[in-house]
Amino acid sequence: MVFGAWLAEAQLVDGIQAVVHDTPVTYVEVMELSRPVIESMARQFTGREEDFQRQVFEVRTNNLDHLVTRQLILQEFKTFNVPETILDKDVEKRVQEIIQKDFYGDRTKMIKTLQAQGTTLEHFRKQTRERFIEIALRQKNIGSAIIISPHKVEAYYATHKEDFKLDDEVKLRMIVLTNRIESSGPDPKKLGQEIISRLDEGADFGELATIYSQGSQARAKGDWGWYETRKLRKEFAEAASKLKGGQHSSVIETPDACYVMLVEERKPARYKNLGEVRDEIETNLRLDEENRLEKQWIAKLKKKTFVKYYQQ
Repeated sequence: MVFGAWLAEAQLVDGIQAVVHDTPVTYVEVMELSRPVIESMARQFTGREEDFQRQVFEVRTNNLDHLVTRQLILQEFKTFNVPETILDKDVEKRVQEIIQKDFYGDRTKMIKTLQAQGTTLEHFRKQTRERFIEIALRQKNIGSAIIISPHKVEAYYATHKEDFKLDDEVKLRMIVLTNRIESSGPDPKKLGQEIISRLDEGADFGELATIYSQGSQARAKGDWGWYETRKLRKEFAEAASKLKGGQHSSVIETPDACYVMLVEERKPARYKNLGEVRDEIETNLRLDEENRLEKQWIAKLKKKTFVKYYQQ
């Protein structure tokens, strides 16, 4: 198995991957951070060893960079000469929260779980303290410097308006009649035609959906909500394009089921207005600015701190 080979290699190697000031970043640390992702990838790349190894290398490289960045931040914190005990209360509070939430207040259970994972409570405290430091310095050097003005949001909206275009939308209800070979019930197409006859006579679509539909939305009277027409499967898109609000389709046949569709409402193609997307734009701009400022900040830290990578 591909993952087994990788794991065997990882168990044999405990080399230094990088040094930040006087602190080494080891292969084991990189592996510990990478393991969950690599285990998940191993299932996706069965029989594709080259692709798997390429992805493993990328994951390890990214996580090595992440660990180096963390050490740069921790080294920066040391220059402030903050007493070691300054975060003790915050760290212990966080540890107690985790004991209560994840281990039902059982401290011994947490210690045994950590031991099974090859670590200790003291190491967990150290990691928690480092996370507090990293978050605090990121906020100080990145988060607090970001201001997204209304003008930036409006300018982004004007230049990316096509990203906020909505195609024709329809609000649907569906009656789903599954094609089940083993079923002794009525033929789905014939039943669909009977349902259409009742609809033409004035029967309520939602009530018929509750009675006959085999879809998961039957209890909601067949309510599928709003869809952009272009995102519907081909058979549904073709049927919906011919219907006005309040009209139902004929029987729609597919390999898996027969359907009866009701288009409750239609909305023509339009652009979302600025009010609808303002929060989304602000989030995107903030993330872009955070990335820019982080790269700038880490580059400055690297200039004043000794960093050396070793061949992976």
